[in-house]
Amino acid sequence: MCTAIDFFSGKNYFGRNLDLEITYGQHPVITPSGYPFRFRKMGTIEDHPAIIGMAIVMDGFPLYFEGANDRGIGVAGLNFPGNAYYHQCKEGMDNIASFEVVPWILCNCSTMDDVKSLVKKMNVADIDFSPDMPASTLHWMVSDGRESIVLESVKDGLKVYENPVGVMTNNPTFDKQLFNLNNYRKLSAVDPEDTFGDGYSLDKYSRGMGTDGMPGGMSSEERFVKCAFTKLNSPKFDDENDAVGQFFHILHSVEQQKGCCQVAPGSFEYTIYSCCINMDDMIYYYTTYDNNQITGVRMSDYDVTGSDLIQVPIVEKQQILFQEH
Repeated sequence: MCTAIDFFSGKNYFGRNLDLEITYGQHPVITPSGYPFRFRKMGTIEDHPAIIGMAIVMDGFPLYFEGANDRGIGVAGLNFPGNAYYHQCKEGMDNIASFEVVPWILCNCSTMDDVKSLVKKMNVADIDFSPDMPASTLHWMVSDGRESIVLESVKDGLKVYENPVGVMTNNPTFDKQLFNLNNYRKLSAVDPEDTFGDGYSLDKYSRGMGTDGMPGGMSSEERFVKCAFTKLNSPKFDDENDAVGQFFHILHSVEQQKGCCQVAPGSFEYTIYSCCINMDDMIYYYTTYDNNQITGVRMSDYDVTGSDLIQVPIVEKQQILFQEH
């Protein structure tokens, strides 16, 4: 499973945790503005905003787990098993395969208004990438760092939800996730008053008692609540390092450690990587399970006007800074 968030802290940030039991050899990939995106049913787009994100490249096509364009729009695809439903191609609609949703939006949109207009015409089509690579069951969060929507292709069609908390996880459907927050309206970053009853005074024996009852498990519903609470109570920072560091602290509050979520005997889901995209300066930051030091990739360090994909090696070996003495 996974968690995605947006975060405004002087600048606009967007990112996610990728939680799975296997890794796919993913790495940062920059798609320059001249790369020809060949869509299965929608032709080729040869001129578009440059894109940065984490992807695997198959047959020359970048399969983005998430990405952002240089206009300030970010999109992340998260697992949505049992609910995701892809439809037959429909005449008069933009028929987009699930693996094309991220680049389709990022190629065509510069604002959230553009996104909302585009998705009105979008049909997520039942198209596999290849016979050996069936379509993943996904839903998507789209954000500019301040405003966010969720896209869910279900049997009834493509649902578009406003996302006022700027957080998305997995099942159940987003409307139910959002409603479930009502069950936790008593949570507070401030210690609660003693309202137990008259005639007996209760002690505040610990700090943080305002969060009594906050979920801390690995399920998508629990992660949604905890991450939303953490993000919505987070201070903002003007300094880039402080803002990026806080972003990762929010994501890492719901990270999954090996051993805690068994999917098969000896196999565990875990947070393979976490990322934060500064969508103003187009910097892609990430940590991995085996390297929790933040690594950054600046789009400005590369020529993004060409037509060839730029594949950046991922740093996965633990980096430890030893202090001088």
